[in-house]
Amino acid sequence: MRRVSLRSAALAAALLCASLGAQAALFEDDEARRAILDLRQRVEAMRQQAEQRQNDENAQLRRSLLDLQTQIEQMRGDLQRMTGQNEQLTRTITELQQRQAEIDDRLKRNEPAKVAVDGREFTADPKEKADFDAALGIFRAGQFAQAQTAFAEFVKRYPQSGYNPSALFWLGNAQYATRNYNEAIANFRSMLSLAPDHAKAPEAVLSIANCQIELKDTRAARRTLEDLTKAYPQSEAAQAGRERLLRLR
Repeated sequence: MRRVSLRSAALAAALLCASLGAQAALFEDDEARRAILDLRQRVEAMRQQAEQRQNDENAQLRRSLLDLQTQIEQMRGDLQRMTGQNEQLTRTITELQQRQAEIDDRLKRNEPAKVAVDGREFTADPKEKADFDAALGIFRAGQFAQAQTAFAEFVKRYPQSGYNPSALFWLGNAQYATRNYNEAIANFRSMLSLAPDHAKAPEAVLSIANCQIELKDTRAARRTLEDLTKAYPQSEAAQAGRERLLRLR
């Protein structure tokens, strides 16, 4: 009996050890599973963290790209505005230069300039020159009454003009042509008093004599012709005056 009991006890002890060993194995499997699960959770957490960081970095990069694009668009807009302003400034400068050129041209046209008439040089305004040339053109066209008016108005409008000796000479000739002999004589004498050395002075003296002849004042005409030959002996007018003196005697 005792031997049976010992065997039973041994068997029971063996079964207990086997049971404990199985329990130990089961315990070790649970620990491994928990370790694996924990590792998986940590890996997943790390993956999620990495993915979140990547997403955050991508979002930041997109924001940076958007900001850069916005800055580029602003710079492009600023450049276009500056280009437009430069073009407008260029147009404005061109317009101002054109206006300045027009003003300079207008001032130049109105500035006094040196002219030469009948061997005399002097300074005259453009309008003054134009008026004299116009009056002379009327005379040369044979419109003596209109020329008389034009030269008379010229002398009145420009009393200090260097053209006046010539203007008085042509005024006298226009009056002679319209048979206003006394007025012609007065203007020829005014011309001689103003410029006795004028290139047309001998012709003016001869014209005075012609007016006196037309007025039947032979004595005055002869005296005028004698003065002509003395004052301007080498002139063509003096030669014509000598021939006319012979006819008056």
